[in-house]
Amino acid sequence: MESLALPVPAYWIEPILVGLQILLILLVGYTLQRLVARFLTRLAERYPLLPPELLVMLRGGLRWLIMGTAFVAVLGRLGVSASVLWAALSGFVAVAAVAFFAMWSVLSNLLCAVFIFTMGPFRIGDVVELVDTTDKPGIKGRVMAINLMFTTLVEPAELGGTLVQVPNSQFFQKSIRRWRGNDGTPIVSGEKRAGEPVQR
Repeated sequence: MESLALPVPAYWIEPILVGLQILLILLVGYTLQRLVARFLTRLAERYPLLPPELLVMLRGGLRWLIMGTAFVAVLGRLGVSASVLWAALSGFVAVAAVAFFAMWSVLSNLLCAVFIFTMGPFRIGDVVELVDTTDKPGIKGRVMAINLMFTTLVEPAELGGTLVQVPNSQFFQKSIRRWRGNDGTPIVSGEKRAGEPVQR
C-alpha cells in the first residue's frame, strides 16, 4: 500500500488541482481569442471593403470579452463568492450604461459608418448633397474618404473646393442627392426622368 501512496502530501493535492484548472481555463481563453482573431483576419482578406478600424475595434472587444469571461471563471475557482461577482458586474453595467448615453453621438456615427459600408448608399468618388429644405441648398461635394466618424467631401470649385467633414449620422437624418462616380451622371430609378437627381 505504501508503494501506491502519492508522491506529494495530501494537503497539496487540492491546490494543485485548482492550479491545473486555472491553467486550463486560461489556455482555453487564449486559444479562443486567437481563433477569433484569425477568423477576423480571414474575413478582412475576403471582404476588403470592410474598414480596418472596425475590424480592430471588433477584435479588441471580442478579446476583452473572452479573457474577461476566463478571468471571472478563474475567480470562481479561487473561491470568490458569486454574489460578489454579481455586485461587481452590476456596478460595471451601470457605469457602462452611463458612458453609453454620454457617448451616444460618437456611437451613432460608428454605427452609421457600418451601415454606409454595408448598405452602400454612396461610394468614394460619388457626388452627394445633403438636402436641408427644398429652398435651401445643403452641403454638396465629392466623397473623398469614409472613416468611422466622418465622411470627407470636397466642395465644387465654384464653392472654393474646400474639404468638409460630415458626421456619418447626418446621412441617415436627411435626404441625399447622389451622382454617380466621375461622370457626374445622376443616379436615377425607373420612375425618374434621365438627368433628374434622386432624393434618398
